[in-house]
Amino acid sequence: MIFYRPTDGDPQTTRIQYRPRTCFLLTQLGYPVPDILAHIREEITSYLGQREISVIDANSVVTGRDFLLKIWNLILSVPLGIAIVHEGMKEQTLANIFYELGMMHAYGKETLVVKSDGFKISSDLVRTEYVTYDQNFHTNIERYIDTFFEQAKYYRLVSRQVEKNPLLAIDYLKRAYLISGDTSMREEAIDIFNAASLKNRARNSVEMLLIDF
Repeated sequence: MIFYRPTDGDPQTTRIQYRPRTCFLLTQLGYPVPDILAHIREEITSYLGQREISVIDANSVVTGRDFLLKIWNLILSVPLGIAIVHEGMKEQTLANIFYELGMMHAYGKETLVVKSDGFKISSDLVRTEYVTYDQNFHTNIERYIDTFFEQAKYYRLVSRQVEKNPLLAIDYLKRAYLISGDTSMREEAIDIFNAASLKNRARNSVEMLLIDF
């Protein structure tokens, strides 16, 4: 997959620092943070930690450069994004969250919306399954993470079934690796690359960047 930077529309030709088994939280970061939002975040972070999934947000990395480009790079680096929303959020904050969620959808990332009981889902997402912060919250989060890890098995299987399309096969393997953290998938990607006789490609070609995960 070719990644086009949101700041100038040019393709990314340098390495992405991938973060397997990592969730990018899309939520309000500025103070004051409502109590319910803090509680949801704490419980999600605690549960994901039990499943050996790290949690980062837009404040986890300081680059001293373009803020949107930093978020874009974080989105590309992870397999999962969880958006936390509630009815007390400002419109500007919600706009940022859903913009970032849209980027995650566009790049094939796994996503989940966690909402407070009083939040009304927008029409574009009304068909998307979400989790409400209620008495069933923990059960539903657990079920989602189980499904999340099952996706890795599916992506790995698809990568092995793809014929004469090394780019797609490697991309599926990368998605599986980001979810599971299984480093043996790197070796599989290199085998696909070599079998396709792509060894003479430029070091910043799409194929070379793809196998560098």
